[in-house]
Amino acid sequence: MWEWVRRAVLHSLATALLRLWKWLRAFWYKNGLLTLSMLSVVTGCLLGFLLRALELTDLEKQYFSFPGELLMRMLKMLILPLITSSLMSGLATMDSKACGKMGVITITYYLWTTFMAVTVGIILVVSIHPGAAAQKDNYSVGKVVLSSADALLDLIRNMFPSNLVEASFQQYRTVLVPVVKSPGFPKIPGKPLNFIYFAPDDKNPEIHRPVFLELTPSPEMTYRTLAGTSNEMNVLGIVIFSATIGLLLGKMGERGAPLVNVCQCLNEAVMKIVSMAVWYFPFGIVFLIAGKILEMEDPSVIGQKLGLYVITVVSGLAVHGIILLPLLFVLITKKNPFAFIQGILQALLIALATSSSSATLPITLKCLLENNGIDRRVARFVLPVGATINMDGTALYEAVAAIFIAQVNEYELDLGQIITISITASAASIGAAGIPQSGLVTMVIVLTSVGLPTEDITLIIAVDWALDRLRTMTNVLGDALAAGIIAHVCHKDFAPKPPPVRGTWGRAGRARETASHTKTTAHP
Repeated sequence: MWEWVRRAVLHSLATALLRLWKWLRAFWYKNGLLTLSMLSVVTGCLLGFLLRALELTDLEKQYFSFPGELLMRMLKMLILPLITSSLMSGLATMDSKACGKMGVITITYYLWTTFMAVTVGIILVVSIHPGAAAQKDNYSVGKVVLSSADALLDLIRNMFPSNLVEASFQQYRTVLVPVVKSPGFPKIPGKPLNFIYFAPDDKNPEIHRPVFLELTPSPEMTYRTLAGTSNEMNVLGIVIFSATIGLLLGKMGERGAPLVNVCQCLNEAVMKIVSMAVWYFPFGIVFLIAGKILEMEDPSVIGQKLGLYVITVVSGLAVHGIILLPLLFVLITKKNPFAFIQGILQALLIALATSSSSATLPITLKCLLENNGIDRRVARFVLPVGATINMDGTALYEAVAAIFIAQVNEYELDLGQIITISITASAASIGAAGIPQSGLVTMVIVLTSVGLPTEDITLIIAVDWALDRLRTMTNVLGDALAAGIIAHVCHKDFAPKPPPVRGTWGRAGRARETASHTKTTAHP
């Protein structure tokens, strides 16, 4: 009897262990990479704060961040082939009417959610009033910025790049060149000439500090606009060109089929590269996040100055990303939004680590196709367009930052100026590049629209690197939910067409067709 009991216990234990092993294997197969990515984010934060005590040199920090730099380079490498192949192959296989309908719905949805984000940010910053607790530094940055008109013209120019090869690594950007007009006084023999220098800042080369030497009388300074470039991929121009080629390939029929097949093969190859590269991401995330924490200034000082500002931005992003966007998803699709969000958690973690919606694009596309079952044609169109123009988090951030700077300077904004900020922030976010801290560049447009001092951007630079990651998560979340909504709205347009009548009815249909054909031939 005891032997029977022992065997029964061992059998039960073996069965339980086998079930546990099967569950762990299924869990690892489905959520293993996501679990590793979450652990890597926590590990990177802990490692970064622990290593701050060692006070590493700049060179040591650079060496330490090298694995994270490889992660960014790996993701950026896939942006160009993924955007071109996905848009060309996706739009070429769609009906022109369905494509036009989907394009109108996508653009309308993106504009509407961007306006919602700006409204949430303005309501919170006016209610919390974080500018009262901040202190303005005594120094200012002497940097002349573009006008809103020049920035808008640059956006339109980038939509139509003059050189597609150059667009893969450069954008058009108008630059301002200072011109000193001589006052016309005679030169004094034996006296040295006087000059004005614009010297780059030692910490941030993007900021030019003016060095004024004593001039008598003072010269007149003017600025001239010249054509220039910036070392950023012109994603907007590539998206428009690829979408146009895709639409035309679809209308060409069989003549365009070879190029469509090439694009489809390229897209599948890129996605296979993504599937292999994702296993490096947990390792790279650790060093990417830890390296940024090592470069951070003293957190206690930053918290005292900008604590309320950070709370305002984070609250706005949380309200928009956790409440409004899921609510909109529920109202339109009648589905559980958090089950949908669970499928894109890995993309959100990559967005948190890289702070680049463009670099996160391959992972977002992979998650939507494999985890959420979104139609491939919808995802290939909605995501590249969203990574270019849908910047909900950036628009919210820029509106909050502009009003925060006005509060610091005790500048009262009327209703017209607030409306101007909301419109300008929405428009500027569309032109923002999907790269880290691109919002600081476009924020200048928002500040100049209401006459705020652009040099006060330095007030928020200390926390911008962290908030940039959170607003990138909001941008990626908005793109993914938009793909789910548009796939639901347009599902009838992309439903598989019924098969042709002849030869595709199965055995019964073929039998009926054969019998009908026999009758016809027997009794002409």
